[in-house]
Parts: sequence; C-alpha cells; structure tokens
Amino acid sequence: MIPRYTRPQMEAIWSPQNKYRIWFLIEAHATDKLAELGVVPQSAAEAVWKAKDVEFDVARIDEIEREVKHDVIAFLTHLAEHVGDEARFVHQGLTSSDVLDTCLAVQMRDAADLLLEGLDRLLAALKARALEHKTTVCIGRSHGIHAEPTTFGIKLARFYAEFARARTRLLAAKEEIATCAISGAVGTFANIDPRVEEHVAQKLGLKPEPVSSQVIPRDRHANYFAVLGLIASSIENLAVEIRHLQRSEVREAEEYFSKGQKGSSAMPHKRNPILTENLTGLARLVRSAVIPAMENVALWHERDISHSSVERGIGPDATVHLDFALHRAAGVIEKLVVREEAMKANLDAQGGLHNSQRVLLALTQKGVSREDAYRLVQRNALATWDEGGHLKDRLKADGDVTARLSDGEIEALFDERYHMKHVDTIFQRVFGTA
Repeated sequence: MIPRYTRPQMEAIWSPQNKYRIWFLIEAHATDKLAELGVVPQSAAEAVWKAKDVEFDVARIDEIEREVKHDVIAFLTHLAEHVGDEARFVHQGLTSSDVLDTCLAVQMRDAADLLLEGLDRLLAALKARALEHKTTVCIGRSHGIHAEPTTFGIKLARFYAEFARARTRLLAAKEEIATCAISGAVGTFANIDPRVEEHVAQKLGLKPEPVSSQVIPRDRHANYFAVLGLIASSIENLAVEIRHLQRSEVREAEEYFSKGQKGSSAMPHKRNPILTENLTGLARLVRSAVIPAMENVALWHERDISHSSVERGIGPDATVHLDFALHRAAGVIEKLVVREEAMKANLDAQGGLHNSQRVLLALTQKGVSREDAYRLVQRNALATWDEGGHLKDRLKADGDVTARLSDGEIEALFDERYHMKHVDTIFQRVFGTA
C-alpha cells in the first residue's frame, strides 16, 4: 500500500493488527463451539477469550515466523504465550486455510463496505450536479467530432446510471465473498464438526462454504476483483470525459483549481487535469489485479498456495486504490467547474451543422428520397465545414432545398429546443424523477 493513495479507514482493514484480531476471533469462536460439543474443556474456551483484549505483538509473531516458516503457527505460538497451558486445545481439527481464508473473507467484505460508501458519495455528487445541469445545453460528440446537442445533465446522468450498476454488482460480489470455511484438512470435516463452521460463520456474519476442498474456491475471489476492475474502468470513463472537456480548445468543464495551487513548475498559466489523470492511473492499478485473481482459480487438487502471494498483494492494493479513487472522483464532481458560456460557444462554433439530421428528415417528409436528401444536406454541410458561415443560410440559398422547404420551415429546423424534448423522460428513467 502506498501512503499517498491510502485512506486510513481502508488501511486499517488490511493492517497486521486487524488480521490477527480476526484470526483470534476465528480460533476463539471455534473453541467455544468445540467446548459446547465436548471436544475440548470449557476452561479452554474461557482461557482463550481472556486474551481478547491483547494487543498482538506483530514483531514477536514475525520473529517466531522467521524460525518456524509458517505464519499461522507463529500466531498460535504467540497466542499460547498469552493463553497458557489451555492453548493446546486451540485450533483443534482446523487447518491453516480455515483461518486464512475465513479472515480474508471478512477483510474483503469489510473492504466492500467501505467501497460502497465511496460509491454512494460519488452517486450523490453525480445526481446533484446532473439535476443542476439538467437543461444546460452542450454539444454531444461522436468520434470526438460535434454531433448533436445534449445537456451536461444527461452526460452526468449517464455516469450515474453506470455507477448505480456498479453498486449492484459490488453488493452481489460482497455477498458472494462473505464465505466461511472451517472444514479441516482437504475439506472433509474429518477432525472438525460442521457445526463449528456454522457457529463461526454466524458469529462473523458469514455463510458456510458448501464445499471448500480445504480452501474457499477462488472463483469467488476472481468475481470480486473483476467487479473492482469494472468499477475502476467506470471511474476512468468519467475521468477521461472530464480530461477532454478541460482541454484548452474545449474548456467546457474543469477540475477545481484552489487558491495557491500551481499547475506547472515551468509554465505559470497551466491548470492541468491532474486529479482525473491520476484517476486514470489508479484505474490501471486496480485492473491489474483482475487477471492474477482469475489465474488463482486453477489450484492443484484440494489446494496449493500459488494464490497466496498474489492475494497478499492484490487484496490490499486493489481495494486501497479503488477506495481512494472513488473518493477522489466524488471530490472532482462535487467541485467541478462547469463553463456554460463555453458550452454555448462550442455549440454555435460550426454554424448549425448539428441540425443536419433534422433537415435530412424534413426533406424525406416532403417526398425527397433519403439518398437525394442526404446528398442535398451534405453538400451544404461540407461547404459550411470547409468555408464557414451558417448551414441554414446555405440551405436557404440552395434552390433544390427551397423547392421543398420554405425559409420559415428551414428556420424552425434550427430550434435547439427540439433536441431537449425528452430530457425529462431520461431523468425519470435514471433518477425516478423528472
């Protein structure tokens, strides 16, 4: 985890202290149930819980691990230093994966909760700004070229709908990953009663894994990271739109530039889209976890640990980076500077070319074939593109066009309100309100 892109709330989830706290809870709850089933003495369970407020010594655990070369054994050895003789009843019938996989499930679930908070903040920002600019007309672009008018509110509504889908996916991924495995070596429950797994799962807010094979199947994890990758791509989608709109030639929207901020070490005039460029980079980092997570699905037989080193990296890194990116994206939208005058200037910059389809359709309604109508409009549009002027003036001067359309009818075809007549319908679909 890089401190520059790490929020404390997410860092805490992946901290060694939190990990060992979860390991302790798994072992303590398991020992409780084993005592209830008569497998271990009740005094053992009581002795374990006396260590619940222990601040586990990470350095000491690391020291033990350097000798035993096993992280779970190192933890259990350190736990025994606090529990005493009754520690021999801890971990009865469990295997390391029971602790590691169940802990990872808790961490990924808790990380998902933080990511959902970030998504909710971003959704709220997008909705507020979309409603604010519902009727702010701007040019829509396809292939980067002026197409037909839209509104800035519709632009933001589209991103809102995308992130709403992301939220649904993340909720499903959170539910799928929240799975507990306390099934022992090769997952057969030979040395541990399935009721122990059910008890631990209930205490930790998880569901028992139907069949764990010793490890929780990694398709669950792959799906989780794939969802994170999709969310990251949606963040980049939003970021790229803002970066394009901030270009000097466009200047329709731009990141907030604070007092005292400097954009370039060499050029004092610069106001660069550094936050959204950063979001593009963070999205790449999050997506880099997706393929390794998918490759983790194929493990040998009942288990191997080829997935372990991967998850130690991508678990913290992907969630930390996405968490930071969501809140940065929300901040960008909350403070986004929208330049309506530039939107109007850009809309008018090409002499009404964005109304070419309206003229085309009007000519077909007057009995002109689509092919001929396209030819008539295109020759005037291309002349306007190359030579300037206004499309409607060229149309009024074209006898082939005026033979079908009066000057008044041509003027009416350039009324911008025509393009906005279904904005309410779109907002109703996206937000449930017009």
